Amino acid sequence: MKVLLLNEPFVKDFCRTQRWAARSRGRVLRAPDWLAYAAAVLEKGGHQAKLLDMVAQNQDKDALRRIVREEKPDFVVLDSTTPSIYSDIECARIVKEESNAKVIMVGPHVSALPEETLLTGRGAVDIACIGEYDYSVRDCVEHYDTLSSVAGIAYFKDGKAQRTAPRPLIEDLDALPFPAWHHLDLMKYFDGGKLYPYIDVIAGRGCPNQCIFCLWPQVMHGVRYRLRSARNVVDEIEHDIELCPQVARGGEFFFEDDTFTVNKSRAIEICEEIMRRRLTITFSVNSRVDDADLAMFRIMKRAGCRELLVGFESGSQHMLTDMNKRITLDKSYQFMEYAKRCGLEVHGCFVIGLPGETEESAKQTIDFALALGLTTVQFSGAVPFPGTRFYEIAAQHKWLNAKNYGDWLKDGEQTGVVTYPSFSSQRINYYVDLGLKKFYLRPGYILRFLFQTRSFPDLYRKARGALNFFSYFFRKQ
Repeated sequence: MKVLLLNEPFVKDFCRTQRWAARSRGRVLRAPDWLAYAAAVLEKGGHQAKLLDMVAQNQDKDALRRIVREEKPDFVVLDSTTPSIYSDIECARIVKEESNAKVIMVGPHVSALPEETLLTGRGAVDIACIGEYDYSVRDCVEHYDTLSSVAGIAYFKDGKAQRTAPRPLIEDLDALPFPAWHHLDLMKYFDGGKLYPYIDVIAGRGCPNQCIFCLWPQVMHGVRYRLRSARNVVDEIEHDIELCPQVARGGEFFFEDDTFTVNKSRAIEICEEIMRRRLTITFSVNSRVDDADLAMFRIMKRAGCRELLVGFESGSQHMLTDMNKRITLDKSYQFMEYAKRCGLEVHGCFVIGLPGETEESAKQTIDFALALGLTTVQFSGAVPFPGTRFYEIAAQHKWLNAKNYGDWLKDGEQTGVVTYPSFSSQRINYYVDLGLKKFYLRPGYILRFLFQTRSFPDLYRKARGALNFFSYFFRKQ
């Protein structure tokens, strides 16, 4: 079968693959890694798969019409997010108008609301894959005439949405082929906080921590951390270097696991495998403050770890408790002490606008971020995505000020979509921007930013990151 997998057009620089889908303030563009896995599984099954990232190519819906007419696929796979869902369904309609292809929709929005999405599409979307879809897409292609036998989907039939039995989470992650990066130009992807170019590696799926706002564990991959073997992970790294040598010449790998360091022995095992093969690479990982461990950090540093990305989230202990973060402010300071002792940079993630937030707690978070000694930061307004506990709480208390999914963004930008009795979405947005300005516009920070440049690719990513940052603020004026 001929299958076209698309990161379909929406707004310029829209990043579907990050947890909070939007045009980010730093204009981050991340490769469609989950689609790349599905494409690889299809190819392994003998199907003719083609993965296109229309956002990275800056293509519009007219281009979508042309591509579908030219390719004449049997199936088209479209990604979905809450902010883009109306546009995603419109893309499905375009596919139907231009071909006889069956449309399969994947991703977090359709996973959280499969029946609603199918009914809204009114026949434009044939199948909704729920949760991990690597094998679900392949099974739909191979068993389209008997969809009731395919686990983990909902499908549209005779004007109704029908759901099949749940699909178990994938246990043997080593059995998955490596992502089909060969379909993409990996030099197109950019994140000002990462070395250029960067390639994602997903060494495990799921997260045992249960923060009320986090989308992927609640909707896509579950709360049990399933691991790939260290050998399989490093095999992929070597494969990626052959495919994109630039990543080993000034770029880096990023371990996209929700919390790479939660299983310390496996994190160390991967680092030891990298060193055993004498690979000279740079990498960064997601971590948590309660995973701080000097021995592990030292081994990670020797293996090539540059930076830890950490969800500190708030400078208010009551906010951390209410969001079920299960960390303390003291542990955050200890984490920073250990990271600095090992020569690791730290990117801090902070969220403003979760239930219980006040102007005072928002100010505490900004002051906390400034006091930690971080390398870079991101501030985000809390977004209650369908399928999360945060969404349930916000809907129950009628805190959502978005009338429909089209209100989840403002001109493609992240924006507050909750308003509390004493803290409005406008004030949430204000404090998000204030935190960014206070951190990045400090004279001392700007000087360090300029003088700690290690190479031409590093200069490029810093200059581009700075332009992206200022373009966001100039756009708001």
